[in-house]
Amino acid sequence: MLAGGGALSFDKLLLATGAEPIRLKTSGADLPHVRALRSLADSRELISRAQKGSRAVVVGASFIGLETAAALRHRDVEVHVVAPEARPMERTLGPVLGDFLRSLHEAHGVIFHLGHTVARIEPEQVQLDDGTMIDAALVVVGIGVRPRIDLAQQAGLGIDRGVVVDEYLETSAPGIFAAGDIACWPDRYSGERLRIEHWVVAERQGQTAGRNMLGRRERYAAVPFFWSQHYDVSIDYVGHAAAWDDIAQDGDPSSHDVTMRFRRGSRTLAVATIFRGRESLLAELAMEQGRSP
Repeated sequence: MLAGGGALSFDKLLLATGAEPIRLKTSGADLPHVRALRSLADSRELISRAQKGSRAVVVGASFIGLETAAALRHRDVEVHVVAPEARPMERTLGPVLGDFLRSLHEAHGVIFHLGHTVARIEPEQVQLDDGTMIDAALVVVGIGVRPRIDLAQQAGLGIDRGVVVDEYLETSAPGIFAAGDIACWPDRYSGERLRIEHWVVAERQGQTAGRNMLGRRERYAAVPFFWSQHYDVSIDYVGHAAAWDDIAQDGDPSSHDVTMRFRRGSRTLAVATIFRGRESLLAELAMEQGRSP
């Protein structure tokens, strides 16, 4: 049923409703200079507001926050990053790469306010929880996204941190498929159910779901991966490690030449590399074949 009152019939249906940014709930979060980055329109709006010599506060020190900080520094915008954690991206990349990313951004002029949150936002200032006031013409909020699963819930589909799908990306209702940010699928390598918020995963799942809607019955077995660009440094990450026992390090991130293996027991769950593309690809191939790289 459509919002306008019409109706469409279907034999097969794909849900690809994506995700929406988590919004700040602090006073002033609805002011016009407080922006999120999710769409092309958001990007254009940020570019129009990123005036050379101005100051921006970025709320969040994960992928969106730090990549936005780097982009703003390229435009000669002064950047302050506010986040509650002690290290940027530590939950995903561990302490060594977290410290490296902080030093990399600081070398490009970014000022960090870690261990702090935003108390309120005013038209030209941001107040932190310790009372610190930061002048800001632009505030960019990058504190994560939430999968848009309302429609799936209303339809009575299986839900677990997203829309539950099988290895063919079919939901609990025959003929209805899900792909992208909302899909929680069984990962063959880790043996866990994963939901990955990255456009490459969404693109690959959309292709597989489309073929299966045409009757192909093709298992989705691609190994998840992402990359994150910060100035002239790109971090490649293959696999998925929500938690690990230890991280085996080969090389030095400060030399832009390193491999980090996130391990649980004797099994490598994920591999992060800097300028070791061949090693990253070999790790991806091993995981595709069910081997620990």
